[in-house]
Amino acid sequence: MRITELLKKESIELGAAVTSKKEAIDRLVSLMAAGGRLKDKEGYKEEIFAREALGSTAIGEGIAIPHAKTEAVREPGLAAMVAPEGVDYEAFDGSRARLLFMIAAPSEGGDVHLETLSRLSALLMNPGFREALIAAQSKAEFLKRIDEAETARFGAAIEGSKEEGADTEGTENVSSGGKMTGQSGYRVLAVTACPTGIAHTYMAAENLVNTGRKLEIPLKAETNGSSGAQNVLTKDEIEQADAIIIAADKNVEMARFDGKPVIMASVSDGIHKAEELVNLAVSGEVPVYRHTGGSGEAASSQGNDSIGRTIYRHLMNGVSHMLPFVIGGGILIALAFLLDDYTIDPSNFGKNTPLAAYLKTIGEQAFGMMLPILAGFIAMSIADRPGLAAGLVAGLIAKMGSTFGNPAGGDVNAGFLGALFAGFVGGYIVEGLRRLFSRLPKALEGIKPVLLYPVAGIFLAAAATTFINPYIGMINDGLTDSLNGMGGISRVALGMVLGGMMSIDMGGPFNKAAYVFGTAQLAEGNFEVMAAVMAGGMVPPIAIALCTTFFKKKFTRKERQSGIVNYVMGLSFITEGAIPFAAQDPLRVLPSCIIGSALAGGLSMAFGCTLRAPHGGIFVLPTIGNPLMFLAAVIAGAVAGCVILGFLKKTEKASSMVK
Repeated sequence: MRITELLKKESIELGAAVTSKKEAIDRLVSLMAAGGRLKDKEGYKEEIFAREALGSTAIGEGIAIPHAKTEAVREPGLAAMVAPEGVDYEAFDGSRARLLFMIAAPSEGGDVHLETLSRLSALLMNPGFREALIAAQSKAEFLKRIDEAETARFGAAIEGSKEEGADTEGTENVSSGGKMTGQSGYRVLAVTACPTGIAHTYMAAENLVNTGRKLEIPLKAETNGSSGAQNVLTKDEIEQADAIIIAADKNVEMARFDGKPVIMASVSDGIHKAEELVNLAVSGEVPVYRHTGGSGEAASSQGNDSIGRTIYRHLMNGVSHMLPFVIGGGILIALAFLLDDYTIDPSNFGKNTPLAAYLKTIGEQAFGMMLPILAGFIAMSIADRPGLAAGLVAGLIAKMGSTFGNPAGGDVNAGFLGALFAGFVGGYIVEGLRRLFSRLPKALEGIKPVLLYPVAGIFLAAAATTFINPYIGMINDGLTDSLNGMGGISRVALGMVLGGMMSIDMGGPFNKAAYVFGTAQLAEGNFEVMAAVMAGGMVPPIAIALCTTFFKKKFTRKERQSGIVNYVMGLSFITEGAIPFAAQDPLRVLPSCIIGSALAGGLSMAFGCTLRAPHGGIFVLPTIGNPLMFLAAVIAGAVAGCVILGFLKKTEKASSMVK
């Protein structure tokens, strides 16, 4: 479908004067409705604002492309507006939007809006085309300019996303410029990708291709868009290219570029620094990329990460793989206590009956794998697959508490901190070995992964962990003694801090730090900490759900519908249910939730609540020590968060409310 088929004259406004982003969206939605594309104007508008809450659809250079795919749309359509003075649309480059296209697509009927968006993005990268649209004196001229540009760029016949003689992804037919070299004709190749795979992916590809043409450097760009990879680079093209540019903010397939000079850049650099990247690609100064195995994918931006961000990424890889063992094992252990008979033998509680003993045995085995898995996958994140074995074994050495004086372990408690150290030291040892062994003859390449890395990596990582275990054990013992020695006020303060951290970023670093600390304390027998963490994590979704129920005028229809779901998510200890509300109104939602969560965490500690399971919400309530007071703590925190948010949040205008 051509762009001009989606855009009616009734849906175009030239010379518009708008003073805010909201006013621009209201005007565009009205234009879309005037074209007869909408079944529910207000429902469509809500979806547009919901999309904007995830991040501005301004793509820089004075352009904004708001879009939504929803059942409120009758048929695919476009609306366009030219605002000569511009409007602040929260663009990443600070530019004021002068040219705005709005896209509407029905929930059924394919990804028409994404295909059209990619084509628009490619066309709008041409400054002359943008200025021609802004200067158009009539709607007929506006449509004519688009039709001419689309025909010149993609061909005369466009049906769906692919057709003979046209390239809807925006790179194939004009993927080279200047003098051809070699059989493939491309001196430089590029891969572009953004997290959503929509606008920036195609804009970066278009700009790199145009820059190659301008510099007379033949260039082809592959786009990893929302509908998959297009204009895929061939093996021959890769072999003959001088260098590869990876302009991406997500993982792309990298194994194919082994041995080629590769430039790693962000997708925004592909848009704004294309000339710099292309010149660097042909300079002969680009380092050669060596693929080290693993999944065959790598994120282009990793080379630009800060040290802190790199460490956090490796840590989260370990934590994400560890959590299933912690949650599954912890809940099975909790069920064993629930189903056992304490009076039979208090000293053997949890294994007094056959069923309880079976559940607790399985749970202990799963829970016991927590530390080796954590260390193993931290090491794998650092050194790919060769690091896994070294990290796993080093993590097991940390769990055992091995020392050189007692290799069998048991003398020290290295625990969670020891496993963290084991994962990082194992990963970096293998990474160092990989660089060292790269100097070996090619004939020995095959024995590296099956002999050299496992033997040397496991031994060195285990030895380093054994050496550090006593020192980390002293830290762990000190931390445990401090927690056990805390008085009432100190424990309440700790509960408030941990509860509040669960709401600061709802699944981000602060939330993960509090949760990981709680699960680590489970292994040390400090069950009060986990109870405070879960109480704090349950509050945000419940507080928002209560607020949408009792302060209805503060929320749109869509938000009230989502609020109902948050009851279930909050009671299930899924803090992330509050993220859409926090993203849309962080200055009001986050403080309310943090205060409520801190109150819940503090009260849980004050009431002496305990929790042996690391997850489950109300579904593990029978396993919670002092369950009624735990519920009271959660309810108190949720009500506090609800009331504060109710007073802070502004009342929605009538246009956003359900009559």
